Amino acid sequence: MNTQEQAHFDELYSRHLRALKLQGMSEATIDSYARPVRRVAERFDCSPERLSTEQLEVYFAELVDSHSWSTVKIDRIGLQFFWKYVLKMDWQWLNIIKIPKVYTLPDILTVSEIDQLITVIYRLRYKVFILATYSMGLRLGETLSLQVGDIDAERKLVHIRRGKGHKDRFVPLPDFTYNALRHLWSKHRNPIWLFPSGTGSMETIQKATTPMDRGGAQAAMKAALKDCGIKKKPPFIHFAIA
Repeated sequence: MNTQEQAHFDELYSRHLRALKLQGMSEATIDSYARPVRRVAERFDCSPERLSTEQLEVYFAELVDSHSWSTVKIDRIGLQFFWKYVLKMDWQWLNIIKIPKVYTLPDILTVSEIDQLITVIYRLRYKVFILATYSMGLRLGETLSLQVGDIDAERKLVHIRRGKGHKDRFVPLPDFTYNALRHLWSKHRNPIWLFPSGTGSMETIQKATTPMDRGGAQAAMKAALKDCGIKKKPPFIHFAIA
């Protein structure tokens, strides 16, 4: 894109992000619905509203060949949002792509497999992370976001804030999970986060102002699965409780 076209696209993209935020989308959802707008603009080197139906058909055909249907669906929704809320234009052209209904079951990790993972993981923070996630049935982001104040030791409950659907809930806190979380916290003593970001000295981690990186937790899980010879995809959060 030339300078003028790029400036035009940047202004539209900024409005897209603002509209997503005003619709109450989470940061992860905003990122997912913003990505296709960037992707289609880069593919054809122009602002999306200038694209013809044929070009959009080409885009989705290429996407179907290179990505999963779940990604195709997210791109369709993201572009639909852009057309409706930012361009305020007819978005019926999105009927050019129809997402098939696919029903799949997640891979389930057994208790024995969870034990293997915890055994092979070297770093304490990842050991406790997997234990907490598994034992309380949490999602990856929910575990990462746990704060010291979310633990109700007296009632043995954990306050999960803004979980799925932006809803709060309480989940039971097993004794062994509480003891593991307490042991981990005694090592870093961060005043806010149970799983603080940062590497290096305990002093650095103690002063961390953000939670542990999502990518690091996922990478640790993948590495542990490989070391254990478990051929299942990293679940987060599909575990066998019984």
